[in-house]
Amino acid sequence: MKLVFLGPPGAGKGTQANLLSRECGIPHISTGDIFRENIKNNTELGKLAKSYTDRGLLCPDEVTNRMVEKRLKERDCEKGFILDGYPRTIPQAEFLYKIIKLDKVIDFSLPDDIIVERISGRRTCAACQTSYHIRYNKPKKADTCDKCQGKLVQREDERPEVIMKRIEVYNLQTSPLIDFYKKKGLLSSIDARQGIEDIWHSVKKELKI
Repeated sequence: MKLVFLGPPGAGKGTQANLLSRECGIPHISTGDIFRENIKNNTELGKLAKSYTDRGLLCPDEVTNRMVEKRLKERDCEKGFILDGYPRTIPQAEFLYKIIKLDKVIDFSLPDDIIVERISGRRTCAACQTSYHIRYNKPKKADTCDKCQGKLVQREDERPEVIMKRIEVYNLQTSPLIDFYKKKGLLSSIDARQGIEDIWHSVKKELKI
């Protein structure tokens, strides 16, 4: 089963990819993990990627494509994989389409206002990194971690103004992929406003597992 998961930040596609990975025994592959692994192991591609990221620049599609292609050739991908965070652009999607025959692309759709509510409500313990949410997973005492009594903080990239910028970038770069895969007959859409268990049920129904 060779899959791509699409969706804006906060849609929960990473959570669903992890559930599916355990269910089907196929790897959940995120571009972030691929980059970190290559940079950590000081591979040629890792060095090249680092030369861009160290300057605060986005890695060119060519470098990202080569990293993903190399990862998909590893043995654990023989039975399939779930790509999360790739492709991000039409050129990346066109490259992937040439090298791999995908079974399905699932788009986890979520309105902008719910994305902002979900992400901006997150709070993280500054000491032990335990996560909370001011609406869905409240600590017993406001701004205090249940586990270690550490102070709960809001990450900079989880502030509403930053989230709106992330959504804007997603819509400009990645949402055109929805039309791309729709034309290929590969796209299915799942309403990510549901709870985790309901979304998981929808994923299994869509994939017939």
